[in-house]
Amino acid sequence: MKVLLKSSFTRTFLLVVLMLVGSEGFAQFGRGQQGFGGRGAYGYGRQRSAIPQANETPKKEEPKTADELVDDEMPAIAEALELNDFEVAVLSSVLKKYVQERIEAQILKLPPEKMREVYGKITERQDEELKAGLPLEKYEAFVELQKNGVAKTIKNNKKKKKKRKKDKG
Repeated sequence: MKVLLKSSFTRTFLLVVLMLVGSEGFAQFGRGQQGFGGRGAYGYGRQRSAIPQANETPKKEEPKTADELVDDEMPAIAEALELNDFEVAVLSSVLKKYVQERIEAQILKLPPEKMREVYGKITERQDEELKAGLPLEKYEAFVELQKNGVAKTIKNNKKKKKKRKKDKG
């Protein structure tokens, strides 16, 4: 036996075999001695916490305020109606005021007949204020925009511009 260990070749061979066996055990069984899914510093397998995890209920999105609703829509409305800065400011302030009133009416949860009546009154006051604050053609364009929607109004404006260019050219 002493003869075998004295040769450098056998020592090297024995060292390589031990290293291979050790790394094979580590690769198959986690940390060797700890078995499957051992809980060590470098343990493999599913890591578990001692603290139970409660399922979080997703938070409900808070409804947008009147200001946020109007601010989101104003760029499209301004483009569709081709408003200048002053007209945008007037329209924005009036819409914010009356959208807020509509939101407050929804919170009251009135019966459908009463709700229609309240919405009708709000719409009448809004129309009066817009007539006073906007030029007549812009007001009429806004009423048309409410009937048709923003996308259709923008589309119609583009068609009108193309016709004007063809008529001039």
